[in-house]
Amino acid sequence: MNTLKHFVVWLNVPVEQATHKKIQAYIDHLRAKRLAPKTINCHLDSIRGFYDYLRYEEEIPITNPVKRGYAQRLSRPLPRYLRDEEVVVLLNAIGNRRDQAMFRLMLRSGLRVEEIANLRLRAIDAKRRRIVVENGKGAKDRLVYISDDALRTLGQYLKVRPPSRSGKVFLVQKGPHTGKPISVRGIQKRIEYYAKKTGLKVSCHHLRHTMATQLLNAEADLVTIQDLLGHTRIKTTQRYCKVSNLKVERDYFKAMERVMRRTTAY
Repeated sequence: MNTLKHFVVWLNVPVEQATHKKIQAYIDHLRAKRLAPKTINCHLDSIRGFYDYLRYEEEIPITNPVKRGYAQRLSRPLPRYLRDEEVVVLLNAIGNRRDQAMFRLMLRSGLRVEEIANLRLRAIDAKRRRIVVENGKGAKDRLVYISDDALRTLGQYLKVRPPSRSGKVFLVQKGPHTGKPISVRGIQKRIEYYAKKTGLKVSCHHLRHTMATQLLNAEADLVTIQDLLGHTRIKTTQRYCKVSNLKVERDYFKAMERVMRRTTAY
């Protein structure tokens, strides 16, 4: 039974008399059947489309009973990240100097793949070990810092980087586009290559998630991580707390030791 037919069979009044309250009751009916939010939204989309058709195509004077606000909230998957031993496996598999520099900057500085592709030589301050990310997500600039190992691999790449008129750091190394800036898709293809080579489930964004999780486990302040990642809302950064089990574990046992000392009978 398709979604629209399911609604019409359930409805106990003519379709023209369906109200907002009827739609809310139908949503409760679908929830009672334990349908996923995404499936419920598909039902609502079908019903909304049906009433739009009646109104605009058939020119029936009717109000669409499905409000936009009725859409069910979809759960966001938790950020995936690499365990420490997986990071070692990945980095050991990357022999190319350019790729080492690109992926270490993602892993250590939290740069997005678009930010790596658009990174310019002028934005790097090696002396102060920092990068000015220009026009990041939301057209915002931000300052990030470079770890010793990332700075070292970046320096090794820049020594062999071919001359180019482009001010962008990372260039294509083979084929007809040699010497031109590498694209976002080009970078993604490289991480896909290393994922296949190592058997790891890893993407460019996983490296950024890994950096955030590692910093949190190393006791970095949540607001600091928010600033480094360029998150507008602290809630976005707080999602890492749900996957950062190491810090939760440490905090629990540390606090519980104090609790037990205070409450243990003499």
